[in-house]
Amino acid sequence: MKNASILLTSLVALVIVALGTCGKSGVSEVHTKSVPKYLHEYADRYEADPRAANLEWFQDAKYGLFIHYGLYSLLEQGEWVQLRHDPPIPVAEYAKLAERFKADRFDADFITDFVKQAGMKYITITSKHHEGFSLFDTQQSDFKSLNTPCGRDLIGELAEACDRKGVGLFLYYSYAADWKHPYFYPREGGWSSARPAYDEPQPEYRFEKDEDFQYYIDFAHAQIRELLINYPTIAGIWLDPIMGYYSRPDLFPIEETYAMIRSLNPRVLISFKQGANGEEDFMAPERGGSVRVGQQFDVAQRAYELNKDKPKEICDTLQPHLPGYHGGATWGYNKAIDGKHLNVEQVLEKYDAAREAGANLLLNIGPKPDGSFPEHDVTTLIEVGKTLKKQGKL
Repeated sequence: MKNASILLTSLVALVIVALGTCGKSGVSEVHTKSVPKYLHEYADRYEADPRAANLEWFQDAKYGLFIHYGLYSLLEQGEWVQLRHDPPIPVAEYAKLAERFKADRFDADFITDFVKQAGMKYITITSKHHEGFSLFDTQQSDFKSLNTPCGRDLIGELAEACDRKGVGLFLYYSYAADWKHPYFYPREGGWSSARPAYDEPQPEYRFEKDEDFQYYIDFAHAQIRELLINYPTIAGIWLDPIMGYYSRPDLFPIEETYAMIRSLNPRVLISFKQGANGEEDFMAPERGGSVRVGQQFDVAQRAYELNKDKPKEICDTLQPHLPGYHGGATWGYNKAIDGKHLNVEQVLEKYDAAREAGANLLLNIGPKPDGSFPEHDVTTLIEVGKTLKKQGKL
Protein backbone atom coordinates (compact mmCIF):
# COMPACT_ATOMS: atom_id res chain seq x y z
CA MET A 1 0.00 0.00 0.00
CA LYS A 2 2.85 2.39 0.84
CA ASN A 3 4.55 1.71 -2.53
CA ALA A 4 1.27 2.32 -4.32
CA SER A 5 0.88 5.61 -2.46
CA ILE A 6 4.38 6.69 -3.44
CA LEU A 7 3.75 5.77 -7.06
CA LEU A 8 0.46 7.66 -7.07
CA THR A 9 2.10 10.78 -5.61
CA SER A 10 4.89 10.64 -8.19
CA LEU A 11 2.41 10.21 -11.05
CA VAL A 12 0.30 13.11 -9.80
CA ALA A 13 3.39 15.31 -9.55
CA LEU A 14 4.47 14.36 -13.07
CA VAL A 15 0.98 15.10 -14.42
CA ILE A 16 1.10 18.51 -12.75
CA VAL A 17 4.42 19.19 -14.44
CA ALA A 18 3.35 17.86 -17.83
CA LEU A 19 0.25 20.03 -17.87
CA GLY A 20 2.30 23.06 -16.93
CA THR A 21 0.45 23.64 -13.69
CA CYS A 22 1.74 26.95 -12.46
CA GLY A 23 2.21 28.82 -9.24
CA LYS A 24 2.00 32.58 -9.05
CA SER A 25 5.16 32.92 -11.11
CA GLY A 26 3.82 30.83 -13.99
CA VAL A 27 6.59 28.25 -13.79
CA SER A 28 6.47 24.59 -14.76
CA GLU A 29 9.07 21.87 -14.44
CA VAL A 30 10.41 22.54 -17.93
CA HIS A 31 12.21 25.58 -16.53
CA THR A 32 14.28 23.41 -14.19
CA LYS A 33 16.04 21.97 -17.24
CA SER A 34 17.92 25.24 -17.76
CA VAL A 35 20.97 25.81 -15.57
CA PRO A 36 20.32 28.16 -12.63
CA LYS A 37 22.85 30.97 -12.40
CA TYR A 38 24.42 29.63 -9.20
CA LEU A 39 25.29 26.43 -11.10
CA HIS A 40 26.72 27.99 -14.25
CA GLU A 41 30.24 26.74 -13.48
CA TYR A 42 28.80 23.21 -13.30
CA ALA A 43 26.91 23.36 -16.60
CA ASP A 44 28.63 20.36 -18.21
CA ARG A 45 27.94 18.14 -15.21
CA TYR A 46 24.42 19.53 -14.98
CA GLU A 47 23.53 18.38 -18.48
CA ALA A 48 24.34 14.78 -17.56
CA ASP A 49 23.01 14.73 -13.98
CA PRO A 50 21.45 17.90 -12.49
CA ARG A 51 21.31 16.60 -8.91
CA ALA A 52 24.92 15.37 -8.99
CA ALA A 53 26.01 18.79 -10.29
CA ASN A 54 24.02 20.47 -7.51
CA LEU A 55 25.60 18.26 -4.87
CA GLU A 56 29.10 18.93 -6.22
CA TRP A 57 28.38 22.67 -6.06
CA PHE A 58 27.11 22.29 -2.49
CA GLN A 59 30.30 20.57 -1.36
CA ASP A 60 32.41 23.26 -3.00
CA ALA A 61 30.31 26.07 -1.52
CA LYS A 62 31.67 25.53 2.04
CA TYR A 63 29.86 28.45 3.68
CA GLY A 64 26.25 29.67 3.86
CA LEU A 65 23.96 32.02 5.76
CA PHE A 66 21.03 30.69 7.81
CA ILE A 67 18.11 33.10 8.44
CA HIS A 68 15.45 32.51 11.10
CA TYR A 69 12.69 35.08 10.61
CA GLY A 70 8.99 34.98 11.45
CA LEU A 71 6.34 36.29 13.81
CA TYR A 72 8.50 35.19 16.76
CA SER A 73 10.99 37.90 15.75
CA LEU A 74 8.47 40.52 16.92
CA LEU A 75 8.66 39.22 20.51
CA GLU A 76 12.48 39.32 20.50
CA GLN A 77 12.79 36.14 22.60
CA GLY A 78 13.84 33.50 20.11
CA GLU A 79 11.97 31.25 17.70
CA TRP A 80 10.51 28.89 20.35
CA VAL A 81 8.85 31.69 22.32
CA GLN A 82 5.27 30.44 21.77
CA LEU A 83 6.15 27.14 23.47
CA ARG A 84 8.82 28.32 25.93
CA HIS A 85 7.00 31.38 27.25
CA ASP A 86 5.70 30.96 30.82
CA PRO A 87 2.83 30.38 30.42
CA PRO A 88 2.79 29.30 26.75
CA ILE A 89 1.17 31.86 24.46
CA PRO A 90 -2.34 30.73 23.40
CA VAL A 91 -2.80 29.96 19.71
CA ALA A 92 -5.30 32.77 19.10
CA GLU A 93 -3.21 35.34 20.96
CA TYR A 94 -0.06 34.34 19.12
CA ALA A 95 -1.84 34.63 15.76
CA LYS A 96 -2.52 38.32 16.51
CA LEU A 97 1.19 39.00 15.98
CA ALA A 98 0.43 38.90 12.25
CA GLU A 99 -1.33 42.25 12.67
CA ARG A 100 2.05 43.79 13.58
CA PHE A 101 4.24 42.05 11.00
CA LYS A 102 5.61 44.70 8.62
CA ALA A 103 9.08 43.45 7.63
CA ASP A 104 9.67 46.93 6.20
CA ARG A 105 13.46 46.52 6.31
CA PHE A 106 13.62 42.99 4.92
CA ASP A 107 15.62 43.73 1.78
CA ALA A 108 16.45 40.83 -0.53
CA ASP A 109 18.97 42.89 -2.49
CA PHE A 110 20.80 43.86 0.70
CA ILE A 111 20.79 40.27 1.94
CA THR A 112 22.20 38.81 -1.27
CA ASP A 113 24.82 41.55 -1.63
CA PHE A 114 25.83 41.04 1.99
CA VAL A 115 26.12 37.28 1.54
CA LYS A 116 28.43 37.70 -1.44
CA GLN A 117 30.52 40.29 0.40
CA ALA A 118 30.84 37.90 3.36
CA GLY A 119 32.14 35.12 1.09
CA MET A 120 29.06 32.94 1.51
CA LYS A 121 27.69 30.98 -1.43
CA TYR A 122 24.15 30.20 -0.33
CA ILE A 123 21.27 31.11 1.96
CA THR A 124 18.88 28.89 3.93
CA ILE A 125 15.77 30.71 5.19
CA THR A 126 12.74 29.68 7.21
CA SER A 127 9.82 29.62 4.77
CA LYS A 128 7.68 28.25 7.63
CA HIS A 129 8.93 27.59 11.17
CA HIS A 130 7.20 25.66 13.98
CA GLU A 131 4.80 28.55 14.61
CA GLY A 132 3.10 27.71 11.29
CA PHE A 133 3.45 31.21 9.76
CA SER A 134 4.48 31.24 6.08
CA LEU A 135 6.77 33.85 4.54
CA PHE A 136 5.57 32.88 1.05
CA ASP A 137 2.41 33.11 -1.03
CA THR A 138 0.73 29.89 0.00
CA GLN A 139 -2.83 29.06 -1.00
CA GLN A 140 -3.13 26.53 1.83
CA SER A 141 -3.42 29.00 4.71
CA ASP A 142 -4.29 32.61 5.48
CA PHE A 143 -1.52 32.62 8.09
CA LYS A 144 1.09 34.15 5.79
CA SER A 145 3.12 37.30 5.21
CA LEU A 146 0.83 38.49 2.40
CA ASN A 147 -2.06 38.78 4.87
CA THR A 148 -0.19 41.13 7.20
CA PRO A 149 0.79 44.81 6.98
CA CYS A 150 3.91 43.48 5.20
CA GLY A 151 1.77 42.30 2.27
CA ARG A 152 4.76 40.72 0.51
CA ASP A 153 6.06 37.34 -0.59
CA LEU A 154 9.42 37.50 1.18
CA ILE A 155 10.54 34.10 -0.10
CA GLY A 156 9.68 35.12 -3.65
CA GLU A 157 11.69 38.32 -3.33
CA LEU A 158 14.70 36.48 -1.99
CA ALA A 159 14.44 33.70 -4.59
CA GLU A 160 14.45 36.28 -7.38
CA ALA A 161 17.45 38.15 -5.96
CA CYS A 162 19.40 34.92 -5.38
CA ASP A 163 18.73 33.73 -8.92
CA ARG A 164 19.76 37.08 -10.39
CA LYS A 165 23.02 37.20 -8.42
CA GLY A 166 24.05 33.55 -8.54
CA VAL A 167 23.44 32.77 -4.87
CA GLY A 168 22.06 29.32 -3.96
CA LEU A 169 18.86 29.23 -1.93
CA PHE A 170 17.58 26.49 0.37
CA LEU A 171 14.09 26.73 1.79
CA TYR A 172 13.73 25.58 5.41
CA TYR A 173 10.33 24.02 6.03
CA SER A 174 9.07 22.88 9.42
CA TYR A 175 7.71 19.51 8.29
CA ALA A 176 7.72 17.72 11.67
CA ALA A 177 6.27 20.49 13.86
CA ASP A 178 3.43 22.96 13.44
CA TRP A 179 1.93 24.65 16.49
CA LYS A 180 -0.79 26.32 14.40
CA HIS A 181 -2.21 23.47 12.32
CA PRO A 182 -5.29 21.88 13.92
CA TYR A 183 -4.30 18.32 13.07
CA PHE A 184 -0.63 18.08 14.03
CA TYR A 185 -0.19 15.39 16.67
CA PRO A 186 -0.37 16.48 20.36
CA ARG A 187 2.47 16.49 22.88
CA GLU A 188 0.86 13.47 24.54
CA GLY A 189 1.35 11.64 21.24
CA GLY A 190 5.06 11.14 21.73
CA TRP A 191 7.01 14.44 21.76
CA SER A 192 6.76 17.13 24.44
CA SER A 193 7.48 19.92 21.92
CA ALA A 194 4.80 18.83 19.46
CA ARG A 195 2.51 21.40 21.10
CA PRO A 196 2.95 24.03 23.82
CA ALA A 197 1.92 22.76 27.27
CA TYR A 198 -1.30 24.73 27.57
CA ASP A 199 -3.28 24.59 30.83
CA GLU A 200 -6.51 25.02 28.89
CA PRO A 201 -7.52 23.11 25.73
CA GLN A 202 -7.02 25.19 22.62
CA PRO A 203 -10.17 25.28 20.45
CA GLU A 204 -7.98 25.45 17.34
CA TYR A 205 -6.58 21.96 17.97
CA ARG A 206 -8.79 19.18 16.56
CA PHE A 207 -6.53 16.12 16.48
CA GLU A 208 -8.33 13.16 18.08
CA LYS A 209 -6.83 10.04 16.51
CA ASP A 210 -3.75 9.14 14.46
CA GLU A 211 -5.78 9.05 11.25
CA ASP A 212 -6.40 12.80 11.67
CA PHE A 213 -2.73 13.46 11.02
CA GLN A 214 -3.32 12.86 7.30
CA TYR A 215 -4.95 16.30 7.17
CA TYR A 216 -1.65 17.81 8.25
CA ILE A 217 0.35 15.71 5.78
CA ASP A 218 -1.92 16.83 2.95
CA PHE A 219 -1.33 20.44 4.02
CA ALA A 220 2.46 20.04 4.30
CA HIS A 221 2.70 18.29 0.93
CA ALA A 222 0.64 21.03 -0.70
CA GLN A 223 2.90 23.73 0.75
CA ILE A 224 6.12 21.96 -0.23
CA ARG A 225 4.67 21.53 -3.72
CA GLU A 226 4.07 25.30 -3.84
CA LEU A 227 7.65 26.00 -2.82
CA LEU A 228 9.00 23.76 -5.58
CA ILE A 229 6.70 25.05 -8.32
CA ASN A 230 6.70 28.75 -7.43
CA TYR A 231 10.44 29.00 -6.81
CA PRO A 232 11.99 26.58 -9.34
CA THR A 233 15.58 27.87 -9.08
CA ILE A 234 16.06 26.90 -5.42
CA ALA A 235 18.96 24.62 -4.49
CA GLY A 236 17.10 22.47 -1.99
CA ILE A 237 14.51 21.78 0.70
CA TRP A 238 15.79 21.80 4.32
CA LEU A 239 13.34 19.95 6.59
CA ASP A 240 13.10 20.25 10.39
CA PRO A 241 12.73 19.30 13.29
CA ILE A 242 14.01 15.75 13.26
CA MET A 243 12.79 14.96 16.79
CA GLY A 244 9.20 15.49 15.67
CA TYR A 245 9.80 12.74 13.13
CA TYR A 246 11.82 10.39 15.36
CA SER A 247 9.10 10.52 18.01
CA ARG A 248 6.34 9.40 15.62
CA PRO A 249 7.88 8.09 12.38
CA ASP A 250 4.77 6.00 11.81
CA LEU A 251 2.76 9.15 11.10
CA PHE A 252 5.03 10.57 8.40
CA PRO A 253 5.03 9.12 4.84
CA ILE A 254 8.64 10.18 4.39
CA GLU A 255 9.24 8.13 1.22
CA GLU A 256 6.15 9.70 -0.33
CA THR A 257 7.32 13.17 0.66
CA TYR A 258 10.75 12.64 -0.88
CA ALA A 259 9.29 11.08 -4.04
CA MET A 260 7.08 14.12 -4.53
CA ILE A 261 10.01 16.51 -4.11
CA ARG A 262 12.21 14.63 -6.56
CA SER A 263 9.37 14.34 -9.10
CA LEU A 264 8.66 18.05 -9.09
CA ASN A 265 12.31 19.12 -9.24
CA PRO A 266 14.90 16.35 -9.71
CA ARG A 267 17.74 18.83 -9.15
CA VAL A 268 16.93 19.95 -5.61
CA LEU A 269 18.80 18.56 -2.63
CA ILE A 270 16.98 17.22 0.43
CA SER A 271 18.18 17.60 4.00
CA PHE A 272 16.47 16.48 7.21
CA LYS A 273 19.09 16.94 9.93
CA GLN A 274 20.91 13.63 10.61
CA GLY A 275 18.38 11.89 8.40
CA ALA A 276 14.92 10.34 8.51
CA ASN A 277 15.32 7.32 6.23
CA GLY A 278 18.79 7.64 4.69
CA GLU A 279 17.58 9.01 1.36
CA GLU A 280 18.71 12.55 2.17
CA ASP A 281 21.46 14.17 0.06
CA PHE A 282 23.45 15.50 3.01
CA MET A 283 23.48 15.56 6.81
CA ALA A 284 22.98 18.80 8.74
CA PRO A 285 23.82 18.35 12.46
CA GLU A 286 23.53 21.35 14.78
CA ARG A 287 26.35 23.29 16.41
CA GLY A 288 29.19 20.95 15.52
CA GLY A 289 28.14 18.39 18.10
CA SER A 290 27.75 14.70 17.52
CA VAL A 291 25.74 13.87 14.42
CA ARG A 292 24.39 10.92 16.37
CA VAL A 293 21.78 13.03 18.17
CA GLY A 294 18.64 11.03 18.70
CA GLN A 295 20.37 7.67 18.56
CA GLN A 296 18.04 6.38 21.29
CA PHE A 297 15.60 5.84 18.42
CA ASP A 298 16.13 2.86 16.13
CA VAL A 299 14.99 4.91 13.15
CA ALA A 300 17.69 7.48 13.91
CA GLN A 301 20.37 4.80 14.10
CA ARG A 302 19.37 3.40 10.72
CA ALA A 303 19.31 6.83 9.08
CA TYR A 304 22.69 7.72 10.56
CA GLU A 305 24.32 4.56 9.25
CA LEU A 306 22.95 5.24 5.76
CA ASN A 307 24.00 8.90 5.78
CA LYS A 308 27.28 8.90 7.71
CA ASP A 309 29.47 8.98 4.60
CA LYS A 310 27.44 11.63 2.79
CA PRO A 311 28.33 15.34 2.60
CA LYS A 312 27.76 17.27 5.83
CA GLU A 313 26.72 20.74 6.84
CA ILE A 314 27.09 22.00 10.41
CA CYS A 315 24.53 24.66 11.30
CA ASP A 316 25.29 27.08 14.10
CA THR A 317 24.15 30.52 15.21
CA LEU A 318 25.80 33.84 15.99
CA GLN A 319 23.73 34.14 19.16
CA PRO A 320 25.29 32.53 22.25
CA HIS A 321 23.90 29.46 23.95
CA LEU A 322 21.51 30.02 26.84
CA PRO A 323 21.34 27.52 29.72
CA GLY A 324 17.85 26.10 30.02
CA TYR A 325 16.71 27.23 26.58
CA HIS A 326 15.61 24.64 24.03
CA GLY A 327 18.71 23.34 22.29
CA GLY A 328 20.86 25.77 24.29
CA ALA A 329 20.62 28.56 21.71
CA THR A 330 18.19 30.97 20.13
CA TRP A 331 18.14 31.17 16.35
CA GLY A 332 15.42 33.79 16.02
CA TYR A 333 16.25 37.30 17.28
CA ASN A 334 16.66 37.59 21.07
CA LYS A 335 17.11 41.14 22.30
CA ALA A 336 18.29 39.99 25.75
CA ILE A 337 21.62 38.88 24.30
CA ASP A 338 22.39 41.89 22.12
CA GLY A 339 26.09 42.68 22.40
CA LYS A 340 26.96 39.09 23.25
CA HIS A 341 26.97 37.59 19.76
CA LEU A 342 29.96 35.70 18.39
CA ASN A 343 32.94 37.80 17.36
CA VAL A 344 35.27 37.44 14.37
CA GLU A 345 37.70 35.08 16.10
CA GLN A 346 34.91 32.80 17.32
CA VAL A 347 33.36 32.57 13.86
CA LEU A 348 36.73 31.80 12.28
CA GLU A 349 37.16 28.97 14.81
CA LYS A 350 33.78 27.54 13.87
CA TYR A 351 34.57 27.77 10.18
CA ASP A 352 37.90 25.99 10.63
CA ALA A 353 36.31 23.30 12.81
CA ALA A 354 33.65 22.64 10.18
CA ARG A 355 36.21 22.40 7.41
CA GLU A 356 38.38 20.05 9.50
CA ALA A 357 35.29 17.85 9.85
CA GLY A 358 34.82 17.97 6.08
CA ALA A 359 31.58 19.92 6.49
CA ASN A 360 30.08 23.17 5.27
CA LEU A 361 29.29 25.84 7.86
CA LEU A 362 25.75 27.25 7.80
CA LEU A 363 25.85 30.24 10.16
CA ASN A 364 22.62 31.78 11.40
CA ILE A 365 21.48 35.37 11.80
CA GLY A 366 18.18 36.23 13.51
CA PRO A 367 16.81 39.41 11.87
CA LYS A 368 15.23 42.06 14.07
CA PRO A 369 11.45 42.55 14.09
CA ASP A 370 11.64 44.88 11.05
CA GLY A 371 13.67 42.34 9.04
CA SER A 372 17.01 44.13 9.33
CA PHE A 373 20.14 42.28 10.43
CA PRO A 374 21.83 43.11 13.76
CA GLU A 375 24.63 45.56 12.93
CA HIS A 376 27.23 43.66 14.94
CA ASP A 377 26.55 40.49 12.97
CA VAL A 378 26.89 42.29 9.64
CA THR A 379 30.21 43.81 10.65
CA THR A 380 31.48 40.49 12.03
CA LEU A 381 30.63 38.42 8.98
CA ILE A 382 32.06 40.93 6.50
CA GLU A 383 35.33 40.91 8.45
CA VAL A 384 35.27 37.10 8.58
CA GLY A 385 34.80 37.00 4.83
CA LYS A 386 37.77 39.31 4.27
CA THR A 387 39.95 37.16 6.53
CA LEU A 388 38.97 33.88 4.93
CA LYS A 389 39.64 35.30 1.47
CA LYS A 390 43.09 36.52 2.54
CA GLN A 391 43.80 33.08 3.96
CA GLY A 392 42.70 31.40 0.73
CA LYS A 393 39.97 29.43 2.52
CA LEU A 394 37.07 30.49 0.30
